[in-house]
Amino acid sequence: MGDQNVNKVSGKVQMQNFMKLLLRDVQAMEYMLDNDWFENDITRIGAEQEMVLVNNKTLKAAPIAMEAIEKIGERKWLDTELAKFNLEINVNPQEFKKDCFKLVENEIKICLNEINANLEGMDAQLLLTGILPTLRKFDLNMNNLTPKPRYKALMEAINEQLIGGSYELRINGIDELRLKHDSPLLEACNTSFQVHLQVSAHEFVKMYNICQTLAAPVMAIAANSPLVFGKRLWHESRIAMFQQSIDTRMSHDYHRDYSPRVNFGNKWLDKSITDIYKDDITKFRVLLAGDSTVDSLSMVKNGEVPKLKALQVHNSTVYRWNRPCYGISDNGKPHLRIENRILPSGPTIKDEMANACFWLGLMVGMGRKVDDIRTKIDYANVHDNFEKAVRYGVDSTFTWFGDQKISACDLILEELLPIAREGLEHREVDKDDIDSYLGIIEARAKSHTNGARWLLRSFTKLKEESTNDEALSAITASILEGQKSDTPVHEWDLATLKDLPHYHPADISVSEFMTTDLVTVQKDDIIDLVAQMMQWKKLRYTPVENKKGVVVGLVSNRRLLDYYVNIRDANPGKNMTVEDIMIKNPICVSPETSIKKAMELMRKNKIGCLPVVSKTDLVGVVTEMDFLRVSASLLERIG
Repeated sequence: MGDQNVNKVSGKVQMQNFMKLLLRDVQAMEYMLDNDWFENDITRIGAEQEMVLVNNKTLKAAPIAMEAIEKIGERKWLDTELAKFNLEINVNPQEFKKDCFKLVENEIKICLNEINANLEGMDAQLLLTGILPTLRKFDLNMNNLTPKPRYKALMEAINEQLIGGSYELRINGIDELRLKHDSPLLEACNTSFQVHLQVSAHEFVKMYNICQTLAAPVMAIAANSPLVFGKRLWHESRIAMFQQSIDTRMSHDYHRDYSPRVNFGNKWLDKSITDIYKDDITKFRVLLAGDSTVDSLSMVKNGEVPKLKALQVHNSTVYRWNRPCYGISDNGKPHLRIENRILPSGPTIKDEMANACFWLGLMVGMGRKVDDIRTKIDYANVHDNFEKAVRYGVDSTFTWFGDQKISACDLILEELLPIAREGLEHREVDKDDIDSYLGIIEARAKSHTNGARWLLRSFTKLKEESTNDEALSAITASILEGQKSDTPVHEWDLATLKDLPHYHPADISVSEFMTTDLVTVQKDDIIDLVAQMMQWKKLRYTPVENKKGVVVGLVSNRRLLDYYVNIRDANPGKNMTVEDIMIKNPICVSPETSIKKAMELMRKNKIGCLPVVSKTDLVGVVTEMDFLRVSASLLERIG
């Protein structure tokens, strides 16, 4: 998340002073570029590994990051993330050659093993996944914000930019997700494996444009995040979740282009890396300010290398999927990097390293093969390809060089893998490592299987034989086992309920097994209508709501039977409606209510259905049949 010594901008004086420093930083960078200050004679790679902490028993998010860090002790490679159930490790940079990938992989394993060893006494373990399958909406409330000033300042600053009344998610895949949220903490859904490539200053424009072009096929083969809150959405739903979670824009009567803070970009890079920074300063308001008062332009004119802290703070609040980065090497020279933010975490370390190796090899290989990629493909197709890859993963068909239409898997197998291999060989990467990592990419493409496809197939199969929560829990358990074996995901068997030896439904909430595909009526509807609807859909209960979606009653089969047997004949000629027979002001529960509490309510009040209400909105129902399904599944497992 960057520098922790930042705060929300308070007052116009602080804003003005920070803007002056920000503009001076851009001028200082331009001076250093013009005078060839940057380190250009070495290429390094690096990575940031994000992870989720999950409870061993429930397999749900475990918000214990601060306690875990305290137990582990201070480590320069370990850091917090936005939510209390996330951690991040930062890998030491390695020169891009020889055994660099094996060194990075081994370092990640050592760090993760140390974290897991300390989590053993906390009844938790870490999980590598793009989006935790068992994550619940209420896991993303502000109570789970990591208690550090920077995160609080960032949330407050984004909230102040919000034009509408709430943040909205609207994603259509196999299923549909439509919901509102009251904070940008939804961003914490995402868990990534961010890879850095140091590039020479004089080739930055060329390499950045190549990076944008390669984003689509790399995303397609690496996708690993199709499940959000029990819905099957985009193959890499992280992209939509991140963009929409902090999207402060709203619709207007007239069209006006507002760029989201999370974006891919809308044009080629033309002249310099500073074009990106200038564009972001132009389009996006400053959210945070650092504590620096250093005039970087004065420093460079005195021959000193500045940290450009103002520029880095602003850059950290604009989330390009391929982000430009400035840094200072150990030798004191400034350098430039491209941070690839599209890659998801997991499903294994070996899968992540294969993704990184493929992308890095492609960057070098394509850079050697193509002088200016803008002559090969239109930017509109580059952007469109990325959107397709995010939605459809390995099922995508791209528009490639020369307006060629080609499937993602064919493009990777026929054209991109040889280019990646040439690039890695040029960097003198060990042959065995090239064969191993690129072999994983090749096998995925040939079998048409990556993390996203495995998750979708497993969930669809499990949904037919279990509840949503049970299916998601089984998948999470299976991922944990796959990570322990470090077997690439294309070799995994589909998840089964046998992967879930210990299941604790009493620990889950009604939101995880309630029915959300609702049939409802209004109180003025005729009784024959609700009777027919309940017969057609084989329903035992139907909620009654007003025009604003507020529950005002509940119709049961028993009430209908009483009407047809007793009430109708006793009231000849009366035009009776739903209001005459409904249960008024039924007992309701919230989505966060535990299954145990819901069962106690139903038993105590001798009722068979509970409408589920979020604030005032009807979002689902739970009935005795839902509890029977859970119980039956448990009995089958015991048997």
